[in-house]
Amino acid sequence: MPAYSLNVPVPAEVARLAAGLATECRTAEVRERHTLVLKRLGEAEDYRRLIGQVRDLLGGTGAIPARVEGVDTFGAPPSGRAPVAYLTVHSPGLVAVHERCCDVVDPFGEVLEGAEYEPHVTIARGGDAGRLRGRDAGPIGWEIDRIDVWDAYHENVVESISLT
Repeated sequence: MPAYSLNVPVPAEVARLAAGLATECRTAEVRERHTLVLKRLGEAEDYRRLIGQVRDLLGGTGAIPARVEGVDTFGAPPSGRAPVAYLTVHSPGLVAVHERCCDVVDPFGEVLEGAEYEPHVTIARGGDAGRLRGRDAGPIGWEIDRIDVWDAYHENVVESISLT
């Protein structure tokens, strides 16, 4: 998997919702950190060049509306344990930004990032995660005003890109 990614920070209310739903799982692997992956960037050697291109691409985009609408599952994810329970996120503007980012950095598989990209916040995976499907969640709306660059090797945000 790529070392760097563009992630949308979610508001505390969304993170609390995901964490609360996760407590209902007994055998699933629960996600500790709740964000929304916008685009995977690649390995370290590409990082500086790619982030410069993405910064130029996203500059002046403006805040993007997003809304959590419910809980669904991926029954057959392209990697990792199934099922994956997640908060559904409705945001046509974010999907459009994802598509623009795919013009700069090739998609990492059609299921993860191509035409099949689906904005979501993972709650849990494997085990009994499927029990969360269809649960009440939301609506919770917010404005996305920045994108964080996540370093998976060091597990931290290395910089942020303002959209406003």
